[in-house]
Amino acid sequence: MAEPRSRRHRRPGLGRRVVPPPSWTLLGVLGAVLTAVLFVAAYANASFAPDRGEDEHEQIASQPVRQREVPTSVVTGGPIISISGGHTRSYRLPPRTIALTFDDGPDPIWTPAVTRVLNEHQVPGTFFVVGSQVARYPKQVQELVAGGHELGVHTFTHPDLAALPDWRRQLEYTQTQLAVASAAGVRSSLIRFPYSSFPEAIGDDDWPVFTHAGDLDYLSVLNDTDSRDWARPGVDEIIANATPTGYAGVVTLWHDAGGERSQTVAALDRFIPMMKERGYRFVTVTEGLNLALAEAGIAHRAQVNPPAGSGERWRGRMLTWAVQGADWTLGLLGWLFIGVGVLTVGRTVLLFVLAGRHARRRRAKDWAWGPPVTEPVSVIVPAYNEKEGIAAAVRSLAGGDHPGGIEVIVVDDGSTDGTAEIAESLGLPNVRVVRKPNGGKPSALNTGVALARNELIVMVDGDTIFERDALRRLVQPFADPQVGAVAGNVKVGNRDSLIAKWQHIEYVIGFNLDRRLYESLRCMSTVPGAIGAFRREALTYAGGMTDDTLAEDTDITMAIGRAGWKVVYEETARAWTEAPTTLGQLWKQRYRWSYGTMQAMWKHRRSLLDSGASGRFTRRCLLFLSLFGVLLPLLAPVIDLLALYGLFFLDRTTTVIAWLGMLGLQLVTAVVAFRLDREKLGVLWVLPLQQFAYRQLMYLVMIQSVVTALTGGRLGWQKLRRTGLSPSPPTAPPMAPPRLPARPR
Repeated sequence: MAEPRSRRHRRPGLGRRVVPPPSWTLLGVLGAVLTAVLFVAAYANASFAPDRGEDEHEQIASQPVRQREVPTSVVTGGPIISISGGHTRSYRLPPRTIALTFDDGPDPIWTPAVTRVLNEHQVPGTFFVVGSQVARYPKQVQELVAGGHELGVHTFTHPDLAALPDWRRQLEYTQTQLAVASAAGVRSSLIRFPYSSFPEAIGDDDWPVFTHAGDLDYLSVLNDTDSRDWARPGVDEIIANATPTGYAGVVTLWHDAGGERSQTVAALDRFIPMMKERGYRFVTVTEGLNLALAEAGIAHRAQVNPPAGSGERWRGRMLTWAVQGADWTLGLLGWLFIGVGVLTVGRTVLLFVLAGRHARRRRAKDWAWGPPVTEPVSVIVPAYNEKEGIAAAVRSLAGGDHPGGIEVIVVDDGSTDGTAEIAESLGLPNVRVVRKPNGGKPSALNTGVALARNELIVMVDGDTIFERDALRRLVQPFADPQVGAVAGNVKVGNRDSLIAKWQHIEYVIGFNLDRRLYESLRCMSTVPGAIGAFRREALTYAGGMTDDTLAEDTDITMAIGRAGWKVVYEETARAWTEAPTTLGQLWKQRYRWSYGTMQAMWKHRRSLLDSGASGRFTRRCLLFLSLFGVLLPLLAPVIDLLALYGLFFLDRTTTVIAWLGMLGLQLVTAVVAFRLDREKLGVLWVLPLQQFAYRQLMYLVMIQSVVTALTGGRLGWQKLRRTGLSPSPPTAPPMAPPRLPARPR
């Protein structure tokens, strides 16, 4: 997350670049495509169709069924049912004939295991495939056809067809045919409905499914024996269930997918030779039907796996690509979700451990930076059109209680609203007003530093109000000669609106808590422009302020850190800033922060290979900025996407619990941060609401910032509209004054 930083002055005239508005068209298209992909994934995973588990199916199958509309010839007939032209016929296989049929495949593990057994015993099988599985594992289907096995339709998503309208049923069949055509170049006239069983179990509720399939020229295939291998009752029982009575011809039901099928494989390896010893022949369903027709004297031969048309194959490829793309996207989102979770939990643990240790160390009775720092301080206030807040800001600075003396230099950068005149009219003896042509904030800061009389330099924004003791507290860390820069504690002064409350929470959690962490790790990346102090020597060594990036405060902080100086956080030095009050202003501000941070990271990337302090700082700094400042915010939308997906298409209870767990983790982090910052907890009631608008805006900010960075775009700065803070900002619990020892550390 980007640190709060100051405003860059707008350059008037030609060449001015402004922050672009959100690219809603691009984001809308991306959102629509992602939504469509997730809908395909949900459909392929049967999230839109009514389904029933095996236990529910068993309960329904054990209940008596009404069969007033089902022809008696069907109830008492064979497992192959033909309904055509108003005529209904059923067929049985000839004696000593077995058709091995397998449902629910293909499966990347168990379908090859089953076919291996069939091939070893040189017997064919008929595989009733699920279309979505065919799209996922087309190679298995190719191998089935190449091995002489037959394919049948088992719908696309394995729904309860009796609960679907005719158009949905036909869609299930058609999409399965397309997937098969794409995978193996064939089609099938055989169909087996999910949860169907024996002819005598067909009820009035089921019969319309059969008649509709007949109207579409399908042969409905049931079974004579059911191995019940799905229940994994043991190899012996599976064989007993599948074995026909006497020498009757049978269509027997097995499964090559839908769970662990080692018992199925072992049972087949014993069942096939056992039945061969009893004189049985093994056929596909179509071969068995042809034998039954021949015995009945009907001159008709159905073709096994007839070829599909080229149009079907092409449409099937499109369907297959859609399912595979959706699965790949959903899988990627799943891995990203895990990554976001790891990053979030890892960051939280680091914050709790290191930030907590930082706070305890600073608040220990014997803690101090060193002897009191009483050197005079020069405060630089770059100002461009700051008439609303300049008077209150300058008064708060000039009236500080720092005992060494305070010099305030207001650098008016070409203001057109009378900012300089307002500052001069205050008549404060320790305030100087310097006018210069508009040149941008870095130029104004460098001008102020050049004119400053003192070695300790404080840089502030023209709308920031300091507490009376803030300057004195801010410079105390310079008692340590290794400290080159100090970050103060920025507070949101206008907390009345909901947007401002959200920013207040973000400042406390995302900025101030992070500073404790980064100081502990010696990789502080940003001293905020609203309240920051520097040694002149450190500024000079780092080359002063530049306009190479939009985040000049991050740029200079990283340069100072690379030079080997310590950059620390002084929580007791508090200043109050005015936060954006509209989503539009917030967008512009955070867009610049994010993009500017990326510019600074890119600028200092070459130092990753440096030796000594420069390399150590850069590696730590860029690692944590990349992980927690760029990658985590960029990937965080995955949590919301999968939460929505889970609410509609997965287990809602699990999804809600997971989402509440993430919210709880944020709440715990917030409570810790607010306690460490000695803030009241009452405002945290808006934290849950923050999950539904504020976070999403931050997602879009980061996404568009990354797009801008990758495309090489350049951003400029527009001044935010300000109303000015009250000279007396919101009160907060008082900080204990720093304890100063009798001798240096």
